[in-house]
Amino acid sequence: MANPSTIDEYIAGFPKEIQQILTEIRATVHAAVPGPTETISYAIPTFKFKGKNLVHFAAFKNHIGFYATPDGHEAFAADFARYKTGKGSVQFPISEPMPLKLIAKVVKFRVTEMQ
Repeated sequence: MANPSTIDEYIAGFPKEIQQILTEIRATVHAAVPGPTETISYAIPTFKFKGKNLVHFAAFKNHIGFYATPDGHEAFAADFARYKTGKGSVQFPISEPMPLKLIAKVVKFRVTEMQ
């Protein structure tokens, strides 16, 4: 996929079933935070709040990567324990329902943290 310039372009570059998952995550972020700014950063969908990175997400072959750095991952380490994690990332398997409530909790935590 060529480097997308919008989240719409990013989502459109995937098969329909992945588009649905990405759209649900996008809607979850919008429902959890008032007026985030959408952009592409590091070639992946990024939401900004008050001009700073709030969360990022990305689709891969077998998982959705979710990035809530710097503190979102530390604060939710217990919630993320069942998932594969890396420094500042968590992988939600595509074969399982997306943990949208958990994503919303993390986004709300990040908003509080940034205020």
